Amino acid sequence: MERSDRPGRREQKPGPRPAKFDIPAGARQILQALAGAGYEVHLVGGCVRDLLRGVPPHDWDICTSARPDQTRRCFAGRCIAGTGLKHGTVTVLEGDEPYEVTTYRTEGPYSDSRRPDHVCFVSDLREDLARRDFTINAIAMDLDGDLHDPFGGRDDLRAGLIRCVGEPALRFQEDGLRVMRALRFGAVLGYAIEEKTAQAIHKNRAMLNRVAAERINAELCQLLTGQNAGHILRAYPDVFCQFWPQLEPLITLEQHTPWHCWDGWEHTIRALEAAPATVPLRLAMLLHDAGKPGCKSTDAGGIDHFYGHPSLSARLADEMLRALKFDNRTRERVVTLVKYHGVQIPCQDRAIRKWLNRLGVEAFFQLLEVKRADNMGQAFQLAKDRLAELDQIRAAAEALITQGECFSLKDLAINGRDVIAAGTAQGPEVGRTLNGLLEQVLSGQIPNERRVLLALIGSRQD
Repeated sequence: MERSDRPGRREQKPGPRPAKFDIPAGARQILQALAGAGYEVHLVGGCVRDLLRGVPPHDWDICTSARPDQTRRCFAGRCIAGTGLKHGTVTVLEGDEPYEVTTYRTEGPYSDSRRPDHVCFVSDLREDLARRDFTINAIAMDLDGDLHDPFGGRDDLRAGLIRCVGEPALRFQEDGLRVMRALRFGAVLGYAIEEKTAQAIHKNRAMLNRVAAERINAELCQLLTGQNAGHILRAYPDVFCQFWPQLEPLITLEQHTPWHCWDGWEHTIRALEAAPATVPLRLAMLLHDAGKPGCKSTDAGGIDHFYGHPSLSARLADEMLRALKFDNRTRERVVTLVKYHGVQIPCQDRAIRKWLNRLGVEAFFQLLEVKRADNMGQAFQLAKDRLAELDQIRAAAEALITQGECFSLKDLAINGRDVIAAGTAQGPEVGRTLNGLLEQVLSGQIPNERRVLLALIGSRQD
């Protein structure tokens, strides 16, 4: 018998929950109000999943046998919103927290692959749980802590398994974003994806073509920063190519070079795994070599070269991030990191000052992280000297910052008012003068001292 066909069962909670994971007062009051009025009411979905995992929930969703108008009557006089009434949801504000209370329901077809065309309210909790995406999200808990788990979600939590409720293909065809949600749960929770669910993901990946870019973006960002992101990238490259076809040539890229002991995709994944788990850095590592296939050449000795690939990778990264509607700040930062990931920065104060000026402090240290991760994805015996040099560059940069060295116009010992007071007319010449002085300070030709800088301006006026 398939797990999804097993009869429902009512399980007792495994002893008291730790106090810090207790149901918040607002949610408890809503549960008590509905139960006191004679309706069935349960916590459901992600909050139950997280409670069972021992993780504090971020959201508290509630389902009930009460119809929306009955729910509203239960909370008459309180602040409520009925914006989701069409789909059976009433939002109740308790304290400063909103709680979504949704009537048990089944769902009609998903013409837009996102929301059901219509819903039917039902009185059976099992029917409501049957419409949900994955078994670990189809567990309900009542006020007494008893679990209602007709699809074996708790067993899958124990096994660390992502499994669709019912027929996987139908779940993904209802809402194409579930393809990315499955991968995101696998990456973030570190869970395996059950075989039939995995097969359905591959077969239904084209459903992502019907999903808004912003929704894919949100899932992708969580996925890439998950503990198991590398495994998901290895197992499902076809899914990522569905919305970023620019990655396809990288998946099969061979790299015959002493620096690389892995193909293009494996190098990319290992570099991503070596990077700190932040969205800009993980995106930069995923995209840093996207341009390599388009720049590949092979010399007479059979060695591959990828001249100019950082610039092409940056252009592709910009195109790909725009397609998924990334915000300008993230997009620009990632493109910058990709563009400069191959630059060689000498371990010299002059060079470090110039790069701190060009990138800013935050982006400079992010670039060092990108370069470290890139080297971690290469042949270690050849890359270890570069890794040691990156440590030296970081230490030198930190020392310069501690010493209060000048890296930008705001750090310069004089400003525009000083330049004007020294006799320069207001206008573009003021900026040119300041930038000229900054360039000399960065190169070490002159110290960043007010007396020296004013003297130089004065000599120019003479």
